[in-house]
Amino acid sequence: MLVRVSMARTPAIVAGYPGRWLALCGCTLLLLLGGCVTTATQQLAINVSAALVNQNDPALVRDGAPAHLLLLEGLLEGDPGNEGLLLAAARMYGAYATLFVEDKERARSMADKAHGYAARALCQRRPDTCAADHLPFDDFTALVDTIEQQDLSALYVYAVTWVGRVQTSGPGDFDALADLPRIATIMERVLVLDEHYDHGQAHVYLGAFDCRLSATLGGRPEQGRLHFERAIALSNGRNLRAPVELARRCARLTFDRELHDRLLNEVLAADPDEPGLTLSNVLAQQEARVLLDTSADYFE
Repeated sequence: MLVRVSMARTPAIVAGYPGRWLALCGCTLLLLLGGCVTTATQQLAINVSAALVNQNDPALVRDGAPAHLLLLEGLLEGDPGNEGLLLAAARMYGAYATLFVEDKERARSMADKAHGYAARALCQRRPDTCAADHLPFDDFTALVDTIEQQDLSALYVYAVTWVGRVQTSGPGDFDALADLPRIATIMERVLVLDEHYDHGQAHVYLGAFDCRLSATLGGRPEQGRLHFERAIALSNGRNLRAPVELARRCARLTFDRELHDRLLNEVLAADPDEPGLTLSNVLAQQEARVLLDTSADYFE
């Protein structure tokens, strides 16, 4: 897997039933809409998706996200070509599948749905990408190279949800692993268009790709480390996912315990609250604790 995350159970709110409360609100809203999708409702759904990444309580997101997914599905029934809703649904399904779903088949199904929504959104903007998944690699690369700044958001979500499909595939799914060069091609294009996008997260994905294998087996751990360090610099150290993945992917691969432990201790000492990164940072700190606790056993 490319980017692994873990969940910790934290206290629920609203009398212990945040998921049920949000589900009730979501269903009530759908009933009030009576099938009519308004611009205000679309924006509300998109805003809620964005607000979830600023939550510092992963359990609240885990329990409340299904209601929001149902709301997005309902809105898309009324407006299936709405790019904003498609991208919101793609992000939400992709994140929920990789962060919260333990059943492997269910996670893969949701990751497939996320990528399908992202592909539809990109297709809306660029009809020449509608069959991009199935193009020969050289044709795929040539197509990606033509995508410009105005299509960056759709292209990036398309790539990230494709990563989710690979993450949720089985270890012997060689077809999924064969998609990695295509995903890397997109992430390289993202860097050309705007390497600051999403706090430099494209560098994190590329770093993970480069650190999948040791140098003797064809990997590029030194290049991977540079990608991670660039992501850290671009976010001014506020994207805690980058140092955690640098420790997990590269420091462990090269048996550099000093780097490993230093990075993880810095993550644990950091303030996780950061617009657009809070939920990711809280989860990164949970993972940093686990990695640090197992450091002695791994490097012995």
